[in-house]
Amino acid sequence: MKNTPIPAAIVDKIVAESGIKEVGKASIREVKRLINQIETASGEEFVRMEMGIPGLPACRVGVEAQIEALKQGVAALYPDIEGIPALKNEAARFVKNFIDLDVNPENCIPTVGSMMGGMAGFMTFVRCRKERDTTLFIDPGFPVQKQQHRVLGLKYETFDVYEHRGQKLRAKLESYLEKGNIHSIMYSNPNNPSWICFTDEELQIIGEVANKYDVFVFEDLAYFGMDFRNDISKPGVAPFQPSVGKYTENYALLISGSKAFSYAGERIALMVMSNKLYKREFPDLVPYFRMSQLGRAIIYGTVYAISSGVSHSAQYAMAAILKACNDGTYNYLDDVREYGEKAAIMKKIFMDNGFVIVYDKDGDKDLADGFYFTVAYPGMSSDELLHEFLYYGISAISLTTCGSERTEGLRACVSLTPRRQFPILEERLKLFNENHK
Repeated sequence: MKNTPIPAAIVDKIVAESGIKEVGKASIREVKRLINQIETASGEEFVRMEMGIPGLPACRVGVEAQIEALKQGVAALYPDIEGIPALKNEAARFVKNFIDLDVNPENCIPTVGSMMGGMAGFMTFVRCRKERDTTLFIDPGFPVQKQQHRVLGLKYETFDVYEHRGQKLRAKLESYLEKGNIHSIMYSNPNNPSWICFTDEELQIIGEVANKYDVFVFEDLAYFGMDFRNDISKPGVAPFQPSVGKYTENYALLISGSKAFSYAGERIALMVMSNKLYKREFPDLVPYFRMSQLGRAIIYGTVYAISSGVSHSAQYAMAAILKACNDGTYNYLDDVREYGEKAAIMKKIFMDNGFVIVYDKDGDKDLADGFYFTVAYPGMSSDELLHEFLYYGISAISLTTCGSERTEGLRACVSLTPRRQFPILEERLKLFNENHK
């Protein structure tokens, strides 16, 4: 071991005591805890890129509306489990203004973050048809959604989309769907962790195979509009957030308040179902939910059982944010463009010091700069690289924990890396490169 910013003895001792056998296979929270301990023991600040936590102030429109709602006494009242009317109405407007999809307000269901929305969907979709008991994940993807399946004892299958972009995606999807056991296709767009964004061609393929095999499509829009190559910020004006909803009515969307509106602390999101899917009847739901309509089963069966609704005051905050976006008085992208600007700088620092970008293209276009990017160092596996980074005061997570088949890559999140640390990152990566050439 050559000279490194963090003494090797400190890192080795803490890793050994942690009980983590392979750092590259540790969960995000386990990596975070490890970094906290190394920082405390060494007195050295890490360049932290492991957690996908917003690094910007919360939207003021939401904060002020939530304070006012609390002053009016909503904290003492249970919220309506379906969601307050103001939020449902503004959500339907937002979906029309920024995705160009027509949905009824009743189909817009507030959830305690997209995490709960996903879990509620998985728990309900799997009960719709007895013979369909498996979710198909288009990976790389958010690892906690698979953890939800494990906790619930649900089945899932997965494949890495890297080698199946464009027209090749159709055959890959059909190889799973033709077996007849898949109830839903799940993916995020823009993608966590790779930041790939599906092209319209790919979304059309997903929609067409969903129609052909009558499966649901669960589209996670946690990073709504944050493909900064396009300005998806003007209500009712193209370009819109790309969505599979243009090509199928078998869709459910997750729209989070956490990233685009920096409102992560209040755990507020929306599950939005198509008009057709919300109303669909599935007799197999009755033994579990005492009702057969899918939308009502999710609200009065699953959401009720999980949380009995969503924080009352947070719903007023989200309603105010969406209204401001719909009215054109608040441009949410102005606040979050910082992520794209930081990503461009940080990616260059990595590439100038011997690293390569793992997921680098959307079709024939260079990948957007955004909340995440993926890096690898030639000749090193993701496990080796992540472990080595501990000695250099740099943190990330392994792509293998996200369902990636690229065994040499890491996911880096830009949100918690302040610009003042860019010279530190550059210095440490330069030393890393010199020590590993």
